Amino acid sequence: DTESDDFVAYLDPYHDHRSGNYFGLNAAGTRYDGVYHNDSWSDDSWDGVWQGAISRDENGWCAEFRIPFSQLRFNLQSPVVWGINFKRYISRSAERNLLSFTPKNESGFISRFWHLVGMEDIAPSHYVELLPYARGKAAYLIHDAGDPFNRASDYSAAAGADLKMGVGSSLVLNATVNPDFGQVEVDPAVVNLSDVESFYEEKRPFFIEGSKTFEFGYGGASDYWGFNWSSPDFFYSRRLGRAPQGGLPDYDYAKVPEGANIIGAAKLTGKLNGNWNVGSLHAVTSLEHADIEYGGERSEVQVEPLTYYSVTRAQKEIRDGFRGIGGIVTATHRFFDDQSLKADINSDAFVGGVDGWSFLDQNKTYVLTGWGGMSHVQGSTERMIALQRSSRHYFQRPDAAHVEVDSSATSLSGYGGRLLLNKEKGNVLLNVGLGALSPGFDVNDLGFMYRTDLLNSHFGGGYQWTKPTKWTRYANCLIALYGSSDFGGHVTGTGFWSSVRANFLNYYGGQISVGGSPKTTNITRTRGGPRTTNPPGIELSANAYSDSRKPWVFNLGSYGYMVSSSNWNRGVWASVEWKAASNISLSLSPEISWNHGLQWVDSFEDPLATETYGSRYVFAKIRQTELSSSLRMNWTFTPRLSLQLYAQPLISSGKYTQFKELARPNSYNFRRYPSEYVHFSNGTYTIDPDGSGPAQFFEFSQPNFDYRSVRGNVILRWEYLPGSTLYFVWTHGRSDSEDRGRFNVERSLDRLFVADSDNIVLVKATYWVSL
Repeated sequence: DTESDDFVAYLDPYHDHRSGNYFGLNAAGTRYDGVYHNDSWSDDSWDGVWQGAISRDENGWCAEFRIPFSQLRFNLQSPVVWGINFKRYISRSAERNLLSFTPKNESGFISRFWHLVGMEDIAPSHYVELLPYARGKAAYLIHDAGDPFNRASDYSAAAGADLKMGVGSSLVLNATVNPDFGQVEVDPAVVNLSDVESFYEEKRPFFIEGSKTFEFGYGGASDYWGFNWSSPDFFYSRRLGRAPQGGLPDYDYAKVPEGANIIGAAKLTGKLNGNWNVGSLHAVTSLEHADIEYGGERSEVQVEPLTYYSVTRAQKEIRDGFRGIGGIVTATHRFFDDQSLKADINSDAFVGGVDGWSFLDQNKTYVLTGWGGMSHVQGSTERMIALQRSSRHYFQRPDAAHVEVDSSATSLSGYGGRLLLNKEKGNVLLNVGLGALSPGFDVNDLGFMYRTDLLNSHFGGGYQWTKPTKWTRYANCLIALYGSSDFGGHVTGTGFWSSVRANFLNYYGGQISVGGSPKTTNITRTRGGPRTTNPPGIELSANAYSDSRKPWVFNLGSYGYMVSSSNWNRGVWASVEWKAASNISLSLSPEISWNHGLQWVDSFEDPLATETYGSRYVFAKIRQTELSSSLRMNWTFTPRLSLQLYAQPLISSGKYTQFKELARPNSYNFRRYPSEYVHFSNGTYTIDPDGSGPAQFFEFSQPNFDYRSVRGNVILRWEYLPGSTLYFVWTHGRSDSEDRGRFNVERSLDRLFVADSDNIVLVKATYWVSL
């Protein structure tokens, strides 16, 4: 996405006033495309095969588009009517000219398109596209000298194919066999000290293209606010090909697959009867084994069963999008050869939901959006006990009267839902939400969610100044009140948030946000233990940015949350982009953060700890400093040949001091262990909680850490024929760790420089065939 003059053609081939395609050319002849959904939400993951060219002379420039009917799905009707719009962007004045525009104090985009008429005797092409690929890879990976499974170098080759086929007049079938995604950007490194899973964006082309068809819970409203609320994703495509979930027995050396191989996947998407958006995806991942060696003996262990996944989505638009109703069903079924895996992985999972929206007035000013869903997970009793005790549920909490672990259960069920009211037009803003996730709700076999046992609401609004003033081009002021509780009635979060934002006449801008929360209850800090409290706190954040049209573009921001002078976290971030030439840009985005507060260490059973239900919940004061950055270079040699570089260095250090235990439930009081009760030797802490008293000592490993890494890749992409691409990819990674707990940039860089590294070189060629 570059700052340049461009011209865009927008089409609504279904003429449903809610979805469409766009095709863009900039003044250098570089092409880009994508799709629209929900009237105004764009998605650039769609990759059509079309042609475009430009010409320049003393009077300006011209753009010419050649878009085959085979790339578009539309309904058979007479007369043929599509929606159409055009946009010209003039960079030097940041001016956007559209055939049909959306006022700044209103919403909607596709629904405002003009009608394209005059096309007769046309029909969607019954096309078939094949995209076979061949790939060669050389991997030079770090390995232990005595490791029998890993070598200094490994060479492999693979082949597969994608299929795209028109089905009827308005559906598209996509299929892939033995897919390879070696050309995608690597995931960033993360130091996760929490009890929840890290979320990573989907980057694999087969899954991101058309993914909005399967998006659930959104529609109608253009804006969704949330405070202490994270909507569950009913379909999280990175579950397909995920890392194996099975545990390993004792071993000296092991070789575990990076992910379950996707044998094949297919999806059917499109529109039926002019107002039904439909999508159905099915995939199979293979049975995976790990090779282990223990005591000189080698064996093979199953770590992931053969698994079938499916997701089906349908949504009906009523009265040109005035109302809508839809549903989704997902299923996961695993075929176990090794029955011991049933203790580690769910056997079956089913999720279903209904969503929809309705505008409350003829002018489409107010819209009510909502969804409701249910989940049902099955597995062995051992697996269901582990699931109930997992960080998403914590049924074992000793002071939670509304949940408990059922040791005989072979399934877990739950429900969730949310309602949201949004004001779509006018200078006065309004957004109200109410949601619930029951304790047993779980979509993580094919979806993603952080927490359950949540009742949540917010009331927000504000005012926006859309007409330029003496100082600003646009400004707004927002404020919201929010509250959360669990199903036991304990208030887990409440407070206020406010924000002021302004875009100035010189195209600079910024935002300041302030929030605060009173004392509340924390049901997860002890990770399955009793409740604690959150002391009152205040948060503050601010950011500013410069004119994006200039050769140098700057962004700067800061954020922080403070409970007391000894309990706080804050961070500062920046981004700098240098447009070295019209076809070269470099950007650097450093961030440094500090976390000084309470950090979980571990829990230890002790029948003498009667105040805390027979266990000691141990914490420490942490002083964590983390410095990271992302470096990007985009070099476009020609509209068909480009080079992209991405690199992420990371340095993170954490020091644990002042070990203590929770003094009593439903408090923020901790009993600090005197120094004479704490002993450290050979990387292990030994703590006698009551000195010479009757309590038994307990041990845990040194929790301090110093982690540093660099990871990234370089991708040369050449579209040598329309739709056919050749990739050259180099992926590099190196890391180093210690347990000193001392943040030192110079030492970290020195150790990284001499650390061993992983290097993967890949060549991949695809060839597009239209039949």
